[in-house]
Amino acid sequence: MRAVLALAMLLALGACGRLIPQGTMPPPVARPPAAPVAPVPPAAVPLAANAALAGVALGPAFAALSVSDVDARGALSSFIESCPRLLARDDASGLTRPDDWRGACDAARSWAPARARAFFAEQFTPVQVGDGKAFATGYFEPEIAGSRTRRPGFEVPVYAMPTDLVRGWPDDVALSERTGRPPLGRYDEAGRFVLYHDRAAIEDGALTGKAQVIAWAADPVEFFFLQIQGSGRLRTPEGEVIRIGYAGQNGREYVGIGGVMRERGLLGEGPGKYSGSMQGIMAYIRDNPRDGRDLMRLNKSWIFFSELNGDGPLGALGVPVRRESSVAADPAFVPLGAPVWLDLDRAEADGLWVAQDTGGAIKGANRFDTFWGAGEDARRIAGGMSGRGRAYVLLPRAAAARLAER
Repeated sequence: MRAVLALAMLLALGACGRLIPQGTMPPPVARPPAAPVAPVPPAAVPLAANAALAGVALGPAFAALSVSDVDARGALSSFIESCPRLLARDDASGLTRPDDWRGACDAARSWAPARARAFFAEQFTPVQVGDGKAFATGYFEPEIAGSRTRRPGFEVPVYAMPTDLVRGWPDDVALSERTGRPPLGRYDEAGRFVLYHDRAAIEDGALTGKAQVIAWAADPVEFFFLQIQGSGRLRTPEGEVIRIGYAGQNGREYVGIGGVMRERGLLGEGPGKYSGSMQGIMAYIRDNPRDGRDLMRLNKSWIFFSELNGDGPLGALGVPVRRESSVAADPAFVPLGAPVWLDLDRAEADGLWVAQDTGGAIKGANRFDTFWGAGEDARRIAGGMSGRGRAYVLLPRAAAARLAER
């Protein structure tokens, strides 16, 4: 619930389905009859697998960073919501241990919001991961027309997780070198593990009668972009708002259509060109419905949803993401739950954020996706967000000191 090679387009296509929070994906089903199957090729291994290997250097003191009181209060609130997860989960970045966060989390619960800047100054040390050169896009919680029942004008199914989407048994497939886990897919009628249905197959009815339909969307283009954001709201003709959040993904490859359109010369300045923003890409798809559908189908990834009852969309950390406070990051380089400071050439994204989400296209050190909430202004800001600058990750003092001794 939520950025590839095009500039401002990276934002709209960047959240690319929020990654699967730990525990939401089903384990392998009871093993089907054995059958020969070709191994799935492993994913390419990144040059630096995590922050510890990318290199970490101490940054400036927190007092030297520009952070407003409003910004600090929002970050403190989000950090408090993150603490239960910080204390219980392993850190894939290699930068911290769960106990490193205990002191800051204990202090945060009773800290006065009016002194939020002092909290971050006293509890954390800014560090630079890799070269510290940041690139940030944006995502938001879209609201589109939908219905709980299928009726004329509402024909696009919003699927819950299908029961036949599983991880292959290790004996049947090669483990992913990136995740260390078997890939996602399904077992066919012959008991062979195969890739799961892609976007085109699902749109053509591969899941009809095989997966629960939560609701029906009115516009396939709007729903495509809602899937990229990873969460959103469906507003029914009766005025009911159905909030849906990321439940899982089909395991198929994500393709950012903005990058494809740029390669084909469809985006840019001048006659016949469309802007690289989400709005420009949507305009092209609507003006060219057949080519637009084919473009969307290049993105084989399909996002499944669950209905949410909380006060905000859930990020990969399992807590609600908050406008102008939550940011998606690669957990291999930023501990989920950690504060992050950004200084970009887009002033509205400057300041303090908390890493509470992930994204399929948010990969590598200093790659971020800023969350802007819901509504037209959120859509506008996120739809045009493409900022470059500098990033520091705020680590508990004990963790930063331990890294400095290496």
